[in-house]
Parts: sequence; structure tokens; C-alpha cells
Amino acid sequence: MAYGFSFGGVIFLLALLVITSFRVLREYERGVVFMLGRFWKVKGPGLVLLIPAVQQMVRVDLRTVVMDVPPQDVISRDNVSVKVNAVVYFRVVDPERAIIQVANFLEATSQLAQTTLRSVLGKHELDEMLAEREKLNLDIQQALDAQTDGWGIKVSNVEIKHVDLNETMVRAIARQAEAERERRAKVIHAEGELQASEKLLEAAQMLARQPQAMQLRYMQTLTQIAGDKSSTIVFPLPIDLLTTLRSATGNTEK
Repeated sequence: MAYGFSFGGVIFLLALLVITSFRVLREYERGVVFMLGRFWKVKGPGLVLLIPAVQQMVRVDLRTVVMDVPPQDVISRDNVSVKVNAVVYFRVVDPERAIIQVANFLEATSQLAQTTLRSVLGKHELDEMLAEREKLNLDIQQALDAQTDGWGIKVSNVEIKHVDLNETMVRAIARQAEAERERRAKVIHAEGELQASEKLLEAAQMLARQPQAMQLRYMQTLTQIAGDKSSTIVFPLPIDLLTTLRSATGNTEK
């Protein structure tokens, strides 16, 4: 009876060991297998068989990880203090190095992203942070990817989410923008005056070729303002026109 009980216990233990030896890895998972503490191979996806007490496996997720970089205090090259946060997209491309070369690749990538964000943005001025985000995103991504390559991690994209300025700097930027608008308005007004003066000069030269044309233009102006009866208009009369009228009157008297 005792023999049968012990035999049944052995069978149960063997069945339990066999069941616990199987692992199922999803399509996006890989298993880094160690045999007696030494790296053996990367397995998966699908059904994986492990030798109990001899082999151990660490699961690695190969999907893209979206990591939010907390706001960092950055001093730009023109000595402006800002707070910048970003988001980093990366994934594991080499499970072996991601497990063996770094203790915790998620935490290591997060800390590296924070320091890289500060160091890269510190080389640029505030205007570049506000106007050239695509270029800065690419610079940060390349710098971060070069350092995580030894960990088997590929950084695919980095996006700067927000650049937070203090109230003093916001007012200074508003004054700068207002001054820039005024400058453009003055330049446009001056260009309009220049074009108007050029056209007036051309018109004067054309009217000066025939004195009669100037008199016709004078009479046309009188006709245009004659319809306004609500005010008294004092209009000078050209001497040349009086001379013409006198000549005509003298000829009539004769």
C-alpha cells in the first residue's frame, strides 16, 4: 500500500514538472533562456519547453513602448529658463542585449531620455525651441538612439510636447511680436508711399507734355466735388485758364 502511494506521488510530481516546464509566448513576446545561469538562446513565439531547475526564462515584450518624459528644467543657449516635456517611442530589437547589457532597460531609457533632452535643448536658443521643433525632435532621437543601440533598443521617434515659459518671458515675447508687426506695418506703408510717388511722377510727366490735359484734369476734379452741397469748397483757379479766357474775350470784343 505504501509502495503504491509512493509510486503515485512520483507520477504526480513528474506530471507537475512536465506541466510547469511548458511556457506559451505570444506573437509579440520573446523568451531569453538561461541554462545554469548562462545565456542559452532566445525562444518564441509559441510553445516553449524548459527544463525545471536547470533553465530559466525572462519574457521580453517587442511592442513599441510610449514613454512620457516628465518636465525638465532647461536653460537655453541664450540663458532662458524653460520647462520642456516630451514623449519617446522605442522598442526592443535585440532581447538578448536588452536583458544582459542593462539591469532595467525601461528605467535606463527613461533616465537617458531626460538627460539627453536637457543636453540637446541646452545647445539651442529659445526661438529655435519654439519654431524648429521638427529639427530638435530629430536631433534628440538620433542622440538617444545612438546611446541605446548597445542595449538592443531602437528609438523610433521623439516628440517635444510642450515648452513652458514663465510669465515674464511670455510678456517679453508678446512685446517682441508687437514690435515686429509695427515694423512690418511701417515698411509696408513706406513701400506704398514709394509706389504712389512713382505713379504720381509718371502722371505728372505725362500731363506736363500737354498743358490742355492738365486743364481737363482740373475741370474733371471740379465736376467730381461739385455734387457735394453740404460744405463750401474753395478751389484755386489756374492762371493759365484765366489767360485763355481773356484771350477768348479779347477776340470777341474785336
